[in-house]
Amino acid sequence: MSQFLKIVQLTSSILLIIIVLLQGKNAGFANLFGAGSSNVFATKRGAEKILFYATIVLAIIFAGSVFAKIFVK
Repeated sequence: MSQFLKIVQLTSSILLIIIVLLQGKNAGFANLFGAGSSNVFATKRGAEKILFYATIVLAIIFAGSVFAKIFVK
């Protein structure tokens, strides 16, 4: 069981990193301080929405595997 949790944790962490990096379409240095585009509150559509929900699901899976690994030894 511990080996399975390690695999789930590793896979979900790699996928989470990839998906977060894919989301940064306007992640320039100017946007860091608010000098970028003004459409911050635009609705998410299409692939952007799918990536957003996939990030949430993978974060929950990753956190769940971390907490499960704490209790399963």
